[in-house]
Amino acid sequence: MYSFDVENPETVADAVAALGQDEAQALGGGQTLIPTLKQRLAAPSVLVSLSGIAEIKGVSADGGAVVIGGGTTHGTVANEAGAYGALAALAGNIGDPAVRNRGTIGGSLANNDPSACYPAAALGSGATISTNTRSIAADDYFQGMFETALDEGEIITSVSFPIPEAANYQKFEQPASRFALVGVFVAKYADGVRVAVTGASEEGVFRWSEAEAALSSNFSAEALNGLSVSADGMISDLHGSGAYRAHLIGVLTKRAVAAAS
Repeated sequence: MYSFDVENPETVADAVAALGQDEAQALGGGQTLIPTLKQRLAAPSVLVSLSGIAEIKGVSADGGAVVIGGGTTHGTVANEAGAYGALAALAGNIGDPAVRNRGTIGGSLANNDPSACYPAAALGSGATISTNTRSIAADDYFQGMFETALDEGEIITSVSFPIPEAANYQKFEQPASRFALVGVFVAKYADGVRVAVTGASEEGVFRWSEAEAALSSNFSAEALNGLSVSADGMISDLHGSGAYRAHLIGVLTKRAVAAAS
């Protein structure tokens, strides 16, 4: 790595001010940024650590939703988001204990890795991502691989997940990293079903609208019979072809519905 300064603000306001410096970069849990620095793929002159900001940590239930501070670790979500069981289970299966005790939900959503788990939970739940300046609906937040609606210097302060009637997340793991080769999050609400897919598309996380329509009429695995996802635009790499990933979407969606039911 190379030399850089580190600032440790204790409030969101101080963090925003620090990020206003030239070539400043926010540091959450560091699970993505630190390896990036080691490979010299990024060269910020200042790292602004968010780990000391108490106001963006914690899990609470509020008005039919689970609200999670942006600086909350995966391990804390797994242990304290029991009001939304599918979300807690998802968090408990991210990476390994070291990752879960350092990585944060805000960092994951800000990075928007195409194979990360939280984007599927946020999009599948119709979550609202709140920052220091505004609130963003999940449908508007994710804008492509590693791309989000966040502006420069904007900090995720909390994420609100509406609690569904039933939900489940199924992940086919890449065994070395435990990222999702394909992951499917299904959530049933009074006004319909949402199905979000991660790990599969070159465009990042997306909703499978055909499955949503079928499941909104009949919430059963059988409702998905005959439905399939095109392999066009799916990721194809040494771990699996685009056609393989497209096939997994159907398989995992059925499993998620069966488990949620």
